[in-house]
Parts: sequence; structure tokens; C-alpha cells
Amino acid sequence: MAPEVSFYDYIIIGGGTAGCPLAATLSESANVLVLERGGSPYENPSKPDKGNFFPNLLDVSPSSYAQEFTSEDGVYNARARVLGGGSVINAGFYSRAEPEFLKQAGLNEALVNYSYQWVEKKIAFEPPMLQWQSALRDGLLEAGVLPNNGFTFDHIYGTKIGGTIFDGDDHRHTAADLLEYANPYRIKVYLHATVEKIIFETKVFSRTRAQGVVFEDELGKKHWALLTKDYKSEVILSAGALGSPQLLMLSGIGPSQQLKKFGIKVVMDQPMVGQGLVDNPLNVLLVPSPSPVELSLVSFVGITRFGSYIEACSGISFTPSWSRSVAKALAAILNQTEQSSTKLFQEGILNPESLLDTRIRGGIIFEKVKDPISSGYLELRNMNPRDNPKVTFNYFQAPEDLMKCVHGVKIAIDAVYSKSFSNFRYEILSAKALLELIVNLPLNQRPRHLTSAFSLEKFCMDTVMTIWHYHGGCRLGKVVDRDYKVLGVEALRIVDGSTRQDMVLLDLCYFGSLFL
Repeated sequence: MAPEVSFYDYIIIGGGTAGCPLAATLSESANVLVLERGGSPYENPSKPDKGNFFPNLLDVSPSSYAQEFTSEDGVYNARARVLGGGSVINAGFYSRAEPEFLKQAGLNEALVNYSYQWVEKKIAFEPPMLQWQSALRDGLLEAGVLPNNGFTFDHIYGTKIGGTIFDGDDHRHTAADLLEYANPYRIKVYLHATVEKIIFETKVFSRTRAQGVVFEDELGKKHWALLTKDYKSEVILSAGALGSPQLLMLSGIGPSQQLKKFGIKVVMDQPMVGQGLVDNPLNVLLVPSPSPVELSLVSFVGITRFGSYIEACSGISFTPSWSRSVAKALAAILNQTEQSSTKLFQEGILNPESLLDTRIRGGIIFEKVKDPISSGYLELRNMNPRDNPKVTFNYFQAPEDLMKCVHGVKIAIDAVYSKSFSNFRYEILSAKALLELIVNLPLNQRPRHLTSAFSLEKFCMDTVMTIWHYHGGCRLGKVVDRDYKVLGVEALRIVDGSTRQDMVLLDLCYFGSLFL
């Protein structure tokens, strides 16, 4: 039970992929408080495991790891609410950042390399490459995504096997595991602790200074966590690309007109809070297989030179409603009964460890646009920090993003129809049929063009999804300085994906390395 009033050198809002390593390193020499709005991934140790990837994302219960939302673009999405953040619900792929990213961020390369090893020792493994994943990887090589770089954590153009946060027993390891590095005598972690606002001290002729936070526990009781008088003491926002700008606004830092609309006292007019929000567009192919497939999440990636990533998963579990949707769509395309089409892609699980008792016999191939130019914004929906803000991403607003998608989907199709992948596709399913299958599924709320299955441009726009890599909203140079301190405010820093203009592949140690 948290005390009504407490004091800490550092108060970290958000126990995710930035907050956990940050808290662990800071606790070596300071007293640290972590406030996480979600629960623990350790309560049900098997729930985050590989077989439950989609069930966890689709879980809409109040205690779920993922809080769903739909952007104003009509795309379904989710944000993590659990200790460990997105690493508890993602596809588990681990890769180091590309060197150019580190240069742009101004990070010490030697320190970052040490930080990588610090993370990898706890949570990174080499994934197994079984039949389906191996066949598709070889198909990508046939499609020209060269060279074959084998297994490596490094970011290299071509096709490579990357790291995974699933061990040999398919058990997930997360950013929460990095708290094992923390000094247990100098750290407190409160779960189901929802921060309502940051408290500021404002004096004439002095800069606004963060003093602490007000948070509410699971029972609705309010608590005040305040900073000590140490000159280094800070509140650190690590609540993610949605949570950090939202909480800044709820605390009085943001576009003044929007704050006044909700009766929020303006601490500082900062029109760039919530701006520059970006999501990497994702488009997929669902490929039923005549041959059995292994359960796999992302094990390899094709990193193209034109700005597209190709990844895949196989044998995953669907909910019954999703299975019926796929069966109906396949039946319409193949002029079969729904029962017959179901046999093409679904099979039961013997002794299921999954939350569901069926899984697809086939796989899903992802095409992700790297470094999209299109950007949007975030606005408050209300004053409740538990509710999602209003989000617009403006997918494919920039023609360059659309061209990357078109080119990437072409590569994915070429890989599916390669010689290497021939044992895992039905000859009766043409490329047009695969596109039509996706067009007919309820993947989003966007309208469909009549030519969606014929035009890859329309296919990309109409069937766009998220890969949950959204970022921005508190951009570097706009809301925070090069040290990630909030411009114009003392003792307040933002350390998470909201500060970034681009987002690399999973890089858990990037933010933690700032304070090692």
C-alpha cells in the first residue's frame, strides 16, 4: 500500500520498455519510484507466452495487457498497460538500432554497445528457424532481398534472422525482467497506479519546476509522490507516445486553446505537444498452407533499401469470430462452403497451451513502411487519464509512404510465389485471391475501393493496419531538448518513443542507456 505522501529522487511515470531499464539504472545511486497504470505480467506467467500473442491483443477486459483504441483514420490499435509495456504484448522481435539512428540521436556508441549487452543478457535469444519461417526467408532471398546475413542482432540491409525475447520454451521475457538489475533498497514499483497530473511550482522571475505527481491507486485513493530537494531530482515521463503528451496536457502543458476547452489551468502554452504523431503503416497477406506449420512469431526480417520491412508469423491462434470471418471470405473467393474453406486454414490444437483451442494452418506476412513522412496529431478527448486520447495518424498522406508500401507488398507476393515457399501455398489461391481475402476481412473501419484487389495503391490505403510502433507527440527540438528535458520547465524529462521522429526496430536499451 502506497503512503499518502512520499518523497523520491526520481519519479518515473510508466513502467514500460523505457521506464523499466531507466528505473533499474537510476536506482544504483538514487531513490526511485515507478508508477505503472497496469498490472504485473508475472501474475499469470504463461499468459504472455508465444501462443497467446493475438488473444492478448484482442482481450478487451478491464485487466487486459492491451487497451484498445481506434484512430480517427479508422484503424484498430492498442496501447500497453502492464509492467514491461509493449514488450509484454508485441511479437517479440529484437534488433539493435541502425548506426545512423545512433548518430542522429547523439549517443555514445561505446556506451550504447555496453547497454545492448546489458539488455541482451536478460531477454534476447536466437529464435528457432523451422520449416515455414525458413521457406519464407528463402523466398525473400529469391525475391531479391539480399544478401543472406544469417543470425545477427545488428541492423543490416538484406534478409537476417534477428533476436527474439521468447526463450526455448516459448516463454516471453520482457522489459520488466530488467528490474532484476535494480537495487531493491532504492526502488519502489506501484502497479495499478494511474497518474492524474504532474504538480508544478511556479514563481515570478523563475522557470516552472516539476514538484511531483498526484496518482490514484486501484481502489481510487489519491496519493502524492513528491521530489526530494536534491538538485538532480526529476519527474520522468515514460508513458509512451500516447500517454506522455496526454499527461502533459492534463497537467497544463500543451496548446492553450485545447487546455482551456477542458478547463485545465495553463501552466505553459506549448502548441507542439501532441503534434508530429506517426504510425508505421502495416499491410498483410494471410496465406493458408496445405502443409502443417509451426507456431512462430517474427523470427527474421527482410530489410529493403527502399524503406520497407518484411516479417511474418505462422500457426497463431485466432478468436472464433476471426476464424469465421476468414472462412466466409475464403468461401466467397473459392466458391466453396464455409465448412470446406475452414479446412484450408484452420486446425485444432492438441493439449492446447493457448488461450484458444484452434490455430491457423498458414501464416501472416507483414509489410511495414519504415520512416513514414505522413504525420498526425493527438488531442484530449476528456480529462480522464484512463481514457485514450483522440488520435489521427494520416496514413499515406505522403505519396512516398504509399510507394514504399506498394513496392514492399510486391516483394511479399514474390516471396509467397517463389519456388522455396511452394510447399506452403495452395496453387488454387492466386495473388489476386490473397489480396481479395484481405480486402474482405474486417481489418479496419476504412471504406473499400472496388479496385482494392487489383490496385496495390488502393490495397495499401484500404487495408492499412498498425504494427503498434507509433511514436512522436513530444518531438525532440519541439517539446524536449537534446537531453530530453521539457523545454521551459525544470526537473521534468521525457524518455520514451514520444520524443522520436522515427522508430527503429525493437531496441529496449536505447532509453536506459541515457542514464547508465
